[in-house]
Amino acid sequence: MGRWAGNVDQGSRVADKLVDNAVRHAKAFPIDGGVVTLRVFGFADTGDLAIEVDDALPRFPGFPQVANLSSEVQGPPKGLWWVAHYRGRLSWDVKRDVTHTVIGKTVQALIPQTWDGVA
Repeated sequence: MGRWAGNVDQGSRVADKLVDNAVRHAKAFPIDGGVVTLRVFGFADTGDLAIEVDDALPRFPGFPQVANLSSEVQGPPKGLWWVAHYRGRLSWDVKRDVTHTVIGKTVQALIPQTWDGVA
């Protein structure tokens, strides 16, 4: 997370949850025994941190429910709830190869640079 001015622990937690979600609920690309790709980069203009994970499942069942989770704690915190908790935005799109064939999906969380901890 290099030069991101936000809370690195928050970014790390969200990255962990995105990768864990891909491993548990999607499938790996059949390269070198199975690959899920993680990318992390910042936006200078907004200060947001983008965390992206690619997997080989070209759909995201239940996305509307996950993307609209409340940031309030309701029971033990788990999974992609952490994106909402840190006031992040979750999105996804299909991933295509160079021939435009759908080969999976990319899930992205945008985490703001500042978070006051107030739900």
